[in-house]
Amino acid sequence: MGLFDSAKDKASEFAGNNPDKVGDGIDKAGDFVDDKTGGQYADKVDQGQDFAKDKFGGGAEGNAEDQQQQ
Repeated sequence: MGLFDSAKDKASEFAGNNPDKVGDGIDKAGDFVDDKTGGQYADKVDQGQDFAKDKFGGGAEGNAEDQQQQ
């Protein structure tokens, strides 16, 4: 197992076990982008945040099950 594979596995495990922290990180990243762009792309940032939360967990329901399957 390579270094990248090991890091990916650890990140997936963390995301599966901590969907609330993942969601917080996604929100903070989106807020940072909104701040730096003056909110010019807020609708696109929101779409990206929703996609990331669906894919990696962090939504209201979290997706820990999806993370464990990947």
